[in-house]
Amino acid sequence: MTPYRPHPIVMLTARQLSEAIHAKQVSSREVMAAYLAHIAAVNPACNAIVAQQDEAALMQAAQAADDALARGESKGWMHGMPQAPKDLAMTRGIRTTYGSPIFRDNVPASDSVIVERMRQAGAILIGKTNTPEFGLGSHTFNPVYGATRNPYDPTRSAGGSSGGAAAALALRMLPVADGSDFGGSLRNPAAYCNVFGFRPSAGRVPYGPAPELFLPQLGCEGPMARNVADLALLLATQSGPDARTPQALPQDPTLAMLTPQNVGNALDADLSGKRVAWLGDWGGYLPMEDGILSLCEQALRFFPDFGVAVEAIQPPYPPEKIWQTWLVHRHFLTGNARLALYNNPSTRAQLKPEAIWEIEGSLDLKASDLYAASTQRSAWYQALLRTFETFDYIAVPTAQVFPFDVAQHWPKTIAGRQMDTYHRWMEVVVAWTLSGCPVISVPVGFNAEGLPMGMQLIGRPRDDLSVLRLAAAYERARDWVNDRLPPAIDG
Repeated sequence: MTPYRPHPIVMLTARQLSEAIHAKQVSSREVMAAYLAHIAAVNPACNAIVAQQDEAALMQAAQAADDALARGESKGWMHGMPQAPKDLAMTRGIRTTYGSPIFRDNVPASDSVIVERMRQAGAILIGKTNTPEFGLGSHTFNPVYGATRNPYDPTRSAGGSSGGAAAALALRMLPVADGSDFGGSLRNPAAYCNVFGFRPSAGRVPYGPAPELFLPQLGCEGPMARNVADLALLLATQSGPDARTPQALPQDPTLAMLTPQNVGNALDADLSGKRVAWLGDWGGYLPMEDGILSLCEQALRFFPDFGVAVEAIQPPYPPEKIWQTWLVHRHFLTGNARLALYNNPSTRAQLKPEAIWEIEGSLDLKASDLYAASTQRSAWYQALLRTFETFDYIAVPTAQVFPFDVAQHWPKTIAGRQMDTYHRWMEVVVAWTLSGCPVISVPVGFNAEGLPMGMQLIGRPRDDLSVLRLAAAYERARDWVNDRLPPAIDG
């Protein structure tokens, strides 16, 4: 049997693809045809891209992009490139189910802010990427589309909730991908699929439009990519203020000027003298599957090669207190957002147990509970600032288990320790969500079974560019993405 070899177009980086389209070395029609054929070849075994759009209409949109370039008109760096937003993001005219049977036939009349911005930058939406129901849980499965399978082992999970996005990236079905992150949903699937996932600083990427604009500070949207330069370019497209989201940050001037031509230089920085604090398993507090800590420590051995010192530290704050404040915030924000569905018997019957657990956990919360949890979160943030007085970055694993059985809803034990909630197994991401700091998950390699893992690099508040520069330096030293392709495309 002849091994499958992907079309060279789909193997280009997003930056290379943008430059090739704008130089008219390839047409948008050629790009669209190559991607659609590739998706038809590899997506059935993975189930990453869902709600696929009509092929003839997509080819017509690609022709329109070519016609615009022929007139000297380009919408932006994503002009004529295929894109599939996560199925939690509203897409005008394209089914948006949130992974829930309740919204199986929901077709929004407008876009989310990040979708709107990708369209404005020239992207052509070819469908959506799969997600768990309402994004709850770090494993991508739902009753609408089924489960997304890991690109490196289809019997395993691709992570979540941006599992479809990460798997599509790894299999070269998308040049870049968007995702969202409350409990590690940009980070965990990046680790499980051997790509990069970036949770931006709180407010860096406007979130919405949404019914409630001021309280949801923990969920955010951000970029995923196969390299840091592409990641930075998509972040630049997504970020910047929007009047509809009152807590959005002003645009970072460096991000604002990024182009495919200058992004490499913008990420190249002298990191001599910088220091990374390795927090590992929080002094033994977090159970870890064998092999995760050692892969991260092997990755950290590259850091002195580009001038960055690494030092192990003790936990800067009691981790169980962080977990307790997380539970209150999670119940409050997630539970109340779905309360109307719970109060309606017909829709309640269609909610998965994890959604019901979150909602019921919110019912008895008092205002004093939320204030106490916010005070505890503030104390953690202040402790973190003290750590950043000595160190420039913090490093921890991205996950506590390697990709697990795709038929399992979530890991019930880790290293013999019972998990008491559906997200306790992802506790390693929680502190950084609560901090609002920028975090990137970078690939660190594979275990003996060939399963990927990642490591989180956390930077100071609002210092997104510094985190990207550290990740870029590491990528130059160790490029796992290109060194180890998923078997389906390693022809």
